[in-house]
Amino acid sequence: MTVKVLAAGDNFILPETFSKALASELGDRVDISELLLPWPDTPFGAVGEVDEASGTEEELIAALDGRDALVTQLAPVTERVLDAVPGLRFIGVSRGGPTNINVEAARARGVLVVNVPGRNGIATAEMTLGLILSAFRRIPLAHGTLLRREWRGDFYRHDHVGREVSGSTIGLVGAGAVGSHVAKVLAAMGAEVIVYDPYLPAGALKGTATVVSDVDDLFARADAVSIHARLTPETAQLVDARRIGLMHPGSILVNAARGGLVDYDAVADALESGQLGAAAFDVFPDEPVNMDERILQLARQGYDVVCTPHIAGASTQTAERAASGVARELRLALDGAQPMHPLTDAQPFVTSTARAER
Repeated sequence: MTVKVLAAGDNFILPETFSKALASELGDRVDISELLLPWPDTPFGAVGEVDEASGTEEELIAALDGRDALVTQLAPVTERVLDAVPGLRFIGVSRGGPTNINVEAARARGVLVVNVPGRNGIATAEMTLGLILSAFRRIPLAHGTLLRREWRGDFYRHDHVGREVSGSTIGLVGAGAVGSHVAKVLAAMGAEVIVYDPYLPAGALKGTATVVSDVDDLFARADAVSIHARLTPETAQLVDARRIGLMHPGSILVNAARGGLVDYDAVADALESGQLGAAAFDVFPDEPVNMDERILQLARQGYDVVCTPHIAGASTQTAERAASGVARELRLALDGAQPMHPLTDAQPFVTSTARAER
């Protein structure tokens, strides 16, 4: 049974990356066509009723003509698209949060939708560790002085030197795919790791971290706090002025999860007052970030602030892992097996070729 698949990639997960993964999983059982979407060269946005999408409904409808399955990261699968391609039976979205897919509309039409949670867990964890080390050891600040042709011997002053991870107490808010990996590496580096995560299974991270039941207690004990929670109405601005005030003076705050988890104005106030010694962020409440954001202004003024443009999950391996994940799910569906990460109920998979032969 040959399945006709559209690999709708972009300039991060390339169409050919999807195609290679599909060919590896399905061999000669797959007929692949490709579509290149413009992200990240063109920012994603809302398309119809879906968010964080790239490309147009019109080009997707045209590319899906005669296709049984779609694998994509950001294609806008709206109700309009689904109505225009009634032969579509499978959607593999290569990300954890499928906001570009109208999942309910797909479910109503009997389309199997799957995703790839945790695809960028290692990349985000490694980036978080880089942010922590950059803030602890003042790496970007020191780097900037050399670019300005300055040799700053005062970085060796007792009141100017950085600190070591080894021997520090580092608190992690959330210990899922990212936080658990960060915890293991920090523990191996000699840090005392404490974790707050009300969803953590009993016994998880035993021997690696101490689990606390009160998030305020974590903020009060830690020399540095790294945020790894999901953004929900309950966790919005979890890190506010009150919790920052619980931290040791001169402590460090790191966020590579979601900008909405942190009150950035409160962080700016704490940096100016000295309550926070440093901050490192890969995410912001509004993206693309306003270049006049107070945090960026403080970085330009020489405060210990490390900022990157939401790239923690961006790695070659993330793209390959994501493509392999949706290809594997398609193979399971074709084989009549239960998908690993279904978002809708699995339906018997009948390709357009098989339907035509009936």
